[in-house]
Amino acid sequence: MDLLQTYADKSDGEDQSHQPSTSSPDSSPPRLIPSKSAAPKVDDTMLALTVAKAHQSHSKPIDPSQHVVAFNPTYDQLWAPIYGPAHPYAKDGIAQGMRNHKLGFVEDAAIDSFVFDEQYNTFHKYGYAADPSGNNYIGDLDALQKNDAISVYNIPQHEQKKRKIGKMKDVEMENEVVGGEHEVDPTEIDNPASDVWLMKNKKSPWAGKKVGVQTELTEEQKKYAEEYAKKKEEKGHSVEKGEHLVDKTTFHGKEERDYQGRSWIAPPKDAKATNDHCYIPKKLIHTWSGHTKGVSAIRFFPKYGHLILSAGMDTKVKIWDVFNSGKCMRTYMGHSKAVRDISFCNDGTKFLTAGYDKNIKYWDTETGQVISTFSIGKIPYVVKLNPDEDKQHILLAGMSDKKIVQWDINTGQTTQEYDQHLGAVNTITFVDNNRRFVTSSDDKSLRVWEFGIPVVIKYISEPHMHSMPAISLHPNTNWLAAQSLDNQILIYSTRERFQLNKKKRFAGHIVAGYACQVNFSPDGRFVMSGDGEGKCWFWDWKSCKVFRTLKCHEGVCIGCEWHPLEQSKVATCGWDGLIKYW
Repeated sequence: MDLLQTYADKSDGEDQSHQPSTSSPDSSPPRLIPSKSAAPKVDDTMLALTVAKAHQSHSKPIDPSQHVVAFNPTYDQLWAPIYGPAHPYAKDGIAQGMRNHKLGFVEDAAIDSFVFDEQYNTFHKYGYAADPSGNNYIGDLDALQKNDAISVYNIPQHEQKKRKIGKMKDVEMENEVVGGEHEVDPTEIDNPASDVWLMKNKKSPWAGKKVGVQTELTEEQKKYAEEYAKKKEEKGHSVEKGEHLVDKTTFHGKEERDYQGRSWIAPPKDAKATNDHCYIPKKLIHTWSGHTKGVSAIRFFPKYGHLILSAGMDTKVKIWDVFNSGKCMRTYMGHSKAVRDISFCNDGTKFLTAGYDKNIKYWDTETGQVISTFSIGKIPYVVKLNPDEDKQHILLAGMSDKKIVQWDINTGQTTQEYDQHLGAVNTITFVDNNRRFVTSSDDKSLRVWEFGIPVVIKYISEPHMHSMPAISLHPNTNWLAAQSLDNQILIYSTRERFQLNKKKRFAGHIVAGYACQVNFSPDGRFVMSGDGEGKCWFWDWKSCKVFRTLKCHEGVCIGCEWHPLEQSKVATCGWDGLIKYW
């Protein structure tokens, strides 16, 4: 028992000796021994380079003279070219099959790009670099010892300080040279080999030109500025006016006035509507051919329809007789490119044309004279005169630069610009007693404007909507028919809310990609439209069913108009250059 007791006392004493005593004031303070790493110091530059060592043995081609291979060689190694003595016929002694580079055979080395750049730059600066194939250096070994094997990227702190001080000294010296405090030999300043010349002409690569306020232009600069201004002015004028062409017109009829002195455009006295009921045409009555290229639009003479105006892609506009001879009465030549749109004024004595030559021309129907030309240097896609009798001098044009421009024909000035659309403007349709107008555009939206105020009062755009390149007003003025490019005709109300009428849609025709015109019969019972395959489609307004289709043209049937008086006659035009009367 005594023995056990002594063991217990001994172990207690040991425990206490391990714990530093805090109670006794005489006990010595605890000693903190600095931690030392037992691992040897490693040069990490060499370490990074030797990472490649593991891969190297596996990427080297096999020596054909060795009898034992101590690892599983890869396919590439087994089929690598054989190394042997220098090739007798190759310039550098390496056979063609052994090359993988234009300078011979290059071994793969897995070196990080940063490590490579570091060694490359170190070699170019100090003349030595770490050898990637082993733990030694190559190059200038004296410089290696002198610089303590530093690389360009791990310069010691004191070295950086030295450099900073050296730079500051250089700047001071430069200032002294420039300031002229030192007596400098003038020959040294002019000698590019001297330090003084270098100091004076040293310039930072980032030093830009000092931009001072230029007071006076040199003669050369003045001359250039004048030439440039002149050139710009000429260019501005040419853009402003569009392409100019001499306006010509040819009359093809027998005489411009008959024995009673009536003009050839005078409507027949007895022309009036035969009956109120419209019927759908069945057969072809007449074909007008005279355009050498496609016809882009046709318009009947307002109210009477005894003449029909056509716009051709051959740059000409022609007017044809409908009732009597069926011949071309007059040709109007004033555009240098295809004519896009035409529009009569209310009484038919004048009309507008819009061409791809960026000009809008206002013609006298009878004489063929151009009254005025308008252009803002953009292509007009649609032209319209305000239908109000007292506003027949106001012209609206939808342009390719997303604007609708309003001109006063009398003064020739632009009086308003409606600029909200995000794409070229395709149609302009007056509604609500001509107080408002609806425009459609390539941005797949409809916008309603108050006439004269360039602010949209209604914006219609839905995710399912497509572009609507042709819009027509129903004879009762309550509805708009819009040709949608997803092969259907949509109906919108012209009342306050401009809602889509979901119950009425007319489909079946193929119009995707073409601005085929939509139209109504004068009594509003039928809707008609051309299509991309040369057909003309007729639908019943009430039931929305297809009533009849006529194969009218080869190619696209782009335009169709119902005769204003003869209720069962329709004119169509197509890209085959023909206008047909049904």
